[in-house]
Amino acid sequence: MSLGVEHEGVVKFHCRYRAGAPLDSGFLAEINAWRKILFQLELIGSVPDRYAGLGFGNISQRLPPLPDGSAGGFVISGTQTGGIRDLEPGHYAIVRHCDPQRNLVEAQGPIRPSSESLTHGIVYALDPRVNCVLHAHSPHIWRLAKQLDLPLTREDVPYGTPAMADEVRRVCMEEELCPLAVLAMGGHEDGILAFGPDSGSAGTALIAYLAQAYSLAGKAALS
Repeated sequence: MSLGVEHEGVVKFHCRYRAGAPLDSGFLAEINAWRKILFQLELIGSVPDRYAGLGFGNISQRLPPLPDGSAGGFVISGTQTGGIRDLEPGHYAIVRHCDPQRNLVEAQGPIRPSSESLTHGIVYALDPRVNCVLHAHSPHIWRLAKQLDLPLTREDVPYGTPAMADEVRRVCMEEELCPLAVLAMGGHEDGILAFGPDSGSAGTALIAYLAQAYSLAGKAALS
């Protein structure tokens, strides 16, 4: 097992990582299908004129309990995979444990986990009914977050940090968002978080807000 510091943009977290085999492709089929849809909508991906062409966005799914009955953690798209069009099992990491207070992630698999693992982990810890978390980038939703009446994290809290994990926890608890919600990350340009009991409900809720954002923008252009 290696203990390193994960870097993605300005993000850093300590990762206890052990290389291992990928999960079965059948288990990943549904989450991978939704990841493909989000990529096609440019909610996950890499766009030349956004963020200096760096990849963005990630997706995760809760894993079943381990044989001893303990929590199995979650599977999440790996670091620096945002710009890859079609992910394979080797592009997904397994996160077994998250400790936001220590800025620590324990993971295994064929790739290191995404820099947003702490935030995903805190959402799973909040409600056992949440089984999928999506971290998308949408300038259309993000810029109209207040008009869309979306819950919003504070602007002074950067993404990929213990502070963001705590802020997501605060918003979710104060707004009673679980198990299905979409929220905007005020301190993370274009950052949107969606989660739900399954990837279909989370993805559908996210796309519904995207449609509302397009509608608001269209009405504003006509006024």
